Amino acid sequence: MNNTGFQKDLKTGYLFVVIAALLWGVSGSSAKFLFHSGVTPFQLVQLRLTLSAGILFMVLAVFRPSLLCISRKDIFYFVLFGTVGMAGVQFTYLFAISRIHVAAAILLQYLAPFFIVIYSLVFLKEKPRPATTVALVAAFVGCYLMVGAYDLKLFSMNLAGIVSGILSAVTFAWYGIFGEYGMRRYNPWTVLFFAFVFAALVWNIAHPPLEAFSHDYTWVQWGWIFYIAVFGTLVPFGLYLKGVNFVRAARAGITATLEPISAGVLSAVFLNELLSPLQIFGGCLVIGAVILLQLKQEFDEKAPAVIRARAMSATVHSPKDP
Repeated sequence: MNNTGFQKDLKTGYLFVVIAALLWGVSGSSAKFLFHSGVTPFQLVQLRLTLSAGILFMVLAVFRPSLLCISRKDIFYFVLFGTVGMAGVQFTYLFAISRIHVAAAILLQYLAPFFIVIYSLVFLKEKPRPATTVALVAAFVGCYLMVGAYDLKLFSMNLAGIVSGILSAVTFAWYGIFGEYGMRRYNPWTVLFFAFVFAALVWNIAHPPLEAFSHDYTWVQWGWIFYIAVFGTLVPFGLYLKGVNFVRAARAGITATLEPISAGVLSAVFLNELLSPLQIFGGCLVIGAVILLQLKQEFDEKAPAVIRARAMSATVHSPKDP
């Protein structure tokens, strides 16, 4: 791929992750609203996974039926990816925000980039570059400030909620890392569909099959349920996987820390919850981290080309030439 094509894919990848973060920012508060109105985390996980799998199946069956096929030898991979990655991240995050503040749950989930870097260091022997390390720390500090965690008494909160939040970071890291493997063999939407299928199967076994659909929800509740299933789950998880395909899991994970910024901005606009100077500074740190990652990745790809060009130029104009 030439440098122009690479830069286009790079920008597309970051754009996908940014949009995913914006959509997730709305879904967290939407889920909290549903919990306050009587919907349980178990019900919401079953609803969103089952609806997402069904909707994506209908879309692919009509427009891209070829994407519904996988090799028999990859079934175990999709079972593992769907149960640990998709079902795991769905439940742990929703359970966390049902027990602790949404801001605290978001903060804990965005420990995920640290787990990705640790995995790459221990198992792949890939040492993080200085720019990635700086961006990682800046993103976490920015996220900490943006969600106002300095005002939260984290250690006096519900222990189960905190543990679930940490597990959501682990499963989110798993989702990004193991999603890379699947996309080396399949289209991102194929990977996403089978992740939803096996995740939905798990939650329709762990929770009574389709029990969540038997409740008498109001139209407002159904509206937010469908939003969470489509625009809080199906679309952003699909965009995130496609983004990982372009920018790798570690960079995508750091970029996704834009989620609390979107949540904060939306709260300021629609709920008149104005951001403090520290929160604004935190948002700037996250944005700066994302920009640093993008510039560093572009430089890494340009540098070898420049070196090769200089080497060729030196060869062409060498004094030893006749």
